[in-house]
Amino acid sequence: MSVGRPRAVEILIFDGVEVLDFAGAFEVFSLAAQLAEVPPWEVVLVAETLRVHTAVNGLQVMPNRVIDGKALPAVLVVPGGEGTRALLSVAPVIAWLGQAVAAAEVTLSICSGARLLGAVGALEGRAFATHHTVIDELAAAYPSAVPRTDLRFVDTGRVVTTGGISAGIDGSLHLVGRLLGAAQAQRVADYMEYPYS
Repeated sequence: MSVGRPRAVEILIFDGVEVLDFAGAFEVFSLAAQLAEVPPWEVVLVAETLRVHTAVNGLQVMPNRVIDGKALPAVLVVPGGEGTRALLSVAPVIAWLGQAVAAAEVTLSICSGARLLGAVGALEGRAFATHHTVIDELAAAYPSAVPRTDLRFVDTGRVVTTGGISAGIDGSLHLVGRLLGAAQAQRVADYMEYPYS
């Protein structure tokens, strides 16, 4: 955890990010902080550069700050989207991801964000979930990983992976429950009018 900043939940954004992947997680973690007596974290969007990024279908979004190897998140959220393919070749982002995954208390990938976790070795030897259109690709690329098509999210301890898009909300609520308790996760789900058990 960094010195001089509150505990951080950092959500990576990039061109071609899937909107509900990052926005659903942002809503869950932000509401968990809002509804807590003492906010447990600050939720921020991070990117390689401080500029407007264009998500899938044209939504434009501005990160709060740039990725920083000296101030790594307590909780890292890696969303998916078609932009993950291009991001695989962006060396500074992949290098930062490797550092952030190693340092974070827990990393959550949503949808095809698992593609980026694979690139930094975080799927090796783990069960994982991802979008149904990506799971065969990742299973072939990482033979020691175990694809789970029957689960909306998979918790392997320091890495949590989810299926596609809306499953990211399930994984985010699961993490809120794990980190803050089931009652707080239920409060968030009730406020969102989202089914949770």
